[in-house]
Order: sequence, then C-alpha cells, then structure tokens
Amino acid sequence: VQLQASGGGLVQAGGSLTLSCAASGGTFSNYVMGWFRQAPGKEREFVAAIRWGGSSTNYADSVKGRFTISRDNAKSTVYLQMNSLKPEDTAVHYCARRLGWTTATTLAGFGSWGQGTLVTVSS
Repeated sequence: VQLQASGGGLVQAGGSLTLSCAASGGTFSNYVMGWFRQAPGKEREFVAAIRWGGSSTNYADSVKGRFTISRDNAKSTVYLQMNSLKPEDTAVHYCARRLGWTTATTLAGFGSWGQGTLVTVSS
C-alpha cells in the first residue's frame, strides 16, 4: 500500500488549501484515514480522521471549525480542506490509515505513512 499526499504550498494567513491523499493497493474503504502534521522541531501530531464510509469524523481542537476531512472511496482518496489558515498551521502534512475507528486524537494504530506535503502559511 502506498499513500501519496499532495496539494501543499505557500498561502497567506486567512487563506485556504485543499490537500489530497491518494491510496494505491489494498481496499481503501476498509480503513479509517487520517491526516497528521509535523512542524519543524516538533513531534508529529494528529489533525483529523474519517471513518470508512465518512459517517464519522474527528478533529484536533486546534483545527476544529477550520478544517474539513472527507473521502471518496471510489477514487481511493482522502481530502483535507483547510480554511482560515494560520502561521502555526505551517508543517509537513501526512496521511495514514488504520483499522478500527477511534475517537482518540493520537497517532496510535495508524500506519502506511506516505510522503508528506508541505504547507507554509505566511503572516
């Protein structure tokens, strides 16, 4: 299984970006998909997750109300719509998958990490 994130770039504070993560191999709809990020000098942190059919989502407090996670199982792709971006959102963003839904906002159980995509928010 490979996960490839894309869509990052440079944006001004208050702007928007949409990230995509395309999966190849495996049965995409069997997995919970998540977005994570790692800022320079910091540990990787949970951003958002979405259940198999998209019926349930979970967000880190820092992005609630600004970010929206969605998925298209027919395209084996998960998205992260990011609005009202702040400089503190600057990070490499990664996607990953796990079996089994959880409301925990941690990296536990997530794997198949792909290469990330850099989001830079200027003030």
